[in-house]
Amino acid sequence: MKISIITATYNSAATIRDTLVSIAEQQYTNIEHLIVDGASNDNTLAIVNEFTHVAKVISGNDNGIYDAMNKGVLLATGDIIGILNSDDFYTSPFILSKVAAAFKDPAVDAVYGDLLYVKATNVQAVIRTWKSGVYKKGNLYYGWMPPHPTFFVRRQVYDKCGLFNTSLRSAADYELMLRVLLKHNVSARYIPEVLVKMRVGGMSNASLKNRLRANKEDEMAWKLNGLKPYFFTTWLKPIRKILQFNPISIWKK
Repeated sequence: MKISIITATYNSAATIRDTLVSIAEQQYTNIEHLIVDGASNDNTLAIVNEFTHVAKVISGNDNGIYDAMNKGVLLATGDIIGILNSDDFYTSPFILSKVAAAFKDPAVDAVYGDLLYVKATNVQAVIRTWKSGVYKKGNLYYGWMPPHPTFFVRRQVYDKCGLFNTSLRSAADYELMLRVLLKHNVSARYIPEVLVKMRVGGMSNASLKNRLRANKEDEMAWKLNGLKPYFFTTWLKPIRKILQFNPISIWKK
């Protein structure tokens, strides 16, 4: 069972090495790592070229990170497809082995786990703990979603459900998971442990203005799929995030 991991990069020299090392060190060996670069002008590609495990690198202008992810999905030849961003990394060398083990059950078409947000300058400092919990279809109506960097699907899920909607700036991953889990009722299994560490940051949470725009995009994600959320659904989603924060680590250097 081949696992394809897609990493979209753009001027990612400060963080991409951790991403690459975390994949190079995986004990599961049937991995295809694809780098989709947005024409970086720093040392990103030079660092990528140091790693012999990388199966393919393409570099050129794109229409944002979700367009890059779509290019990666179309290039992928694996049975299972996952996304690992260029400032994220797996928490142990056994993550993809555990993912592969979960997919041995033919009834499982998606797998996800937990995620830690860490400080960009100190990856041991945990800012936020995203504990997903076992998936139930109704959870999505209460603002729940799995962390996208921990979300793996069989390639036929993309064939059936489609790619990322690039008209959305910050909610394309949320829209895709709504489409996959709720609209198409794809079966999902939870791995109850932290699979990925993600450095803090992110377009949707950078300011109040961006948060309000993200909330509008979350509403659009439901509308695009012909789904009707509860009146509080898209507001519970950011509230859930607030409850995940570790106030002590936020103020620590």
